[in-house]
Amino acid sequence: MSNRNLFLQHVGQTSEAPLALEIVKAEGSKLFDADGKEYIDLIGGISVCNVGHRHPKVIEAIKKQLDDYLHIMVYGELVQSPQVQYATLLTQHLPQSLNAVFFTASGSEATEGAMKLAKRYSNRTQIISFKNSYHGSTQGALSIMGDEYWRNAFRPLLPDTMQLNYNSFEDLENITERTACVIAETVQAEAGVLVPQNNWLKALREKCTATGTLLVLDEIQCGFGRNGSLWAFEQFDAVPDILLLGKALGGGMPLGAFVADKKIMDSLSHNPVLGHINTFGGHPVCCAAGLAAFKVLLQEKLIDGVKEKEALFITLLQHPKIKSVRSCGLMMAVEFDNFEMNKKIIDALIVQGVFTDWFLFASNCFRIVPPLTISREEITTACKKIIALLENY
Repeated sequence: MSNRNLFLQHVGQTSEAPLALEIVKAEGSKLFDADGKEYIDLIGGISVCNVGHRHPKVIEAIKKQLDDYLHIMVYGELVQSPQVQYATLLTQHLPQSLNAVFFTASGSEATEGAMKLAKRYSNRTQIISFKNSYHGSTQGALSIMGDEYWRNAFRPLLPDTMQLNYNSFEDLENITERTACVIAETVQAEAGVLVPQNNWLKALREKCTATGTLLVLDEIQCGFGRNGSLWAFEQFDAVPDILLLGKALGGGMPLGAFVADKKIMDSLSHNPVLGHINTFGGHPVCCAAGLAAFKVLLQEKLIDGVKEKEALFITLLQHPKIKSVRSCGLMMAVEFDNFEMNKKIIDALIVQGVFTDWFLFASNCFRIVPPLTISREEITTACKKIIALLENY
């Protein structure tokens, strides 16, 4: 049997019609399938491969760590150099109040840890999130997901949660002295790239401060330069109490983290002891890869080119059948009239060697979140193929 048939028979499926492309190599901003076909990758693992697929310095760091050790002990008990060095470098590039990093194995686990931390530190129970938000698919993260379609089949979920409208000043009045934390994506990704408007995020920060509520900002998709600054919250004058990281954090390896002030983070160390633990969080190979990728991001000044590349996409993606192009840096949503039109374009683009997909809460839009290393030539080629296809639909 072919690998494709074995995949369909033995690997747990997430939909009834998976793409089932058999990718055998990835390099830079390109994917290659088993037939040797080349694809321009416009989604980079969905904001994972910010420094490109298999950056040489990331590969070198992984190989070096393999020679030292792999897993040796559950997270938090032993001094492991990759964890220590990465946490130190991260906090050196964050506000002073975000000085302690708790590594997890994924972004969803980071969300779970942050929810526990907020409840433990505040001694409150209510958790507020926003409609059309996505923070992961585990039971706790699902409880604060902002769309009933995705949650309903898995009820009962966590009690004492509430979803507000993103960018609504009026809804901020629902945040009170009994709210443990408010969790928000700095830029809503799965909603089709919705950006905070009219200082709304700053007002959210002020409301949380006034009520003693912890503000948790989810930058799992939009961190590490994706939106044109190292951290998206830098653009909106709102420093969180807890920051969620994932995806690009691991440089292509599985890694997540929640970051807070040490006095807040230490709440998990007592009453009860081991208030939050995991086996593979901060795996040394993942931390070595992530550390190398973060250094590449900084040293090669990849963020400096984000806005220019964003502008090039917008300039080239002009067509009457494109309703809008919403963007914040190299996080972009190309909008069509409906899902059917969007899916036809996505499927046709894959045939043409351009890889993209749709958003969970904006199925009439396709996603552009390529490696930040994508070249202007690759952008131009991909956009020309998109426009050419639209002429036939």
